Amino acid sequence: MASEAVKKILEAEALSEKKNAEARRRREDIISSASGSSSLAIQKRISDATSEVSKLRQSYDSKLESYRKKAEAECSDKISEIKKLAGSNTDKAVDEIISRFF
Repeated sequence: MASEAVKKILEAEALSEKKNAEARRRREDIISSASGSSSLAIQKRISDATSEVSKLRQSYDSKLESYRKKAEAECSDKISEIKKLAGSNTDKAVDEIISRFF
């Protein structure tokens, strides 16, 4: 009778160990799967963010080029005005100098 009880206890312990081992294995599988899924999700988010940054950069580069061309045109116009004014003033200065000496 005692040996029968010991045998049942040993079988129960063996079964318990087996169930614990199976539970540990399943836990590791779940953790591994979750880890893999989260890594993929993170990589997708990084990829999406990189794509969005690229689109924004292209948009800003285009706007910058437009602003640069506009500023360059305005500067060219101002330079032309200054050159005309300088030419007119130079002609007046030469005429004044000539009239004083002659």
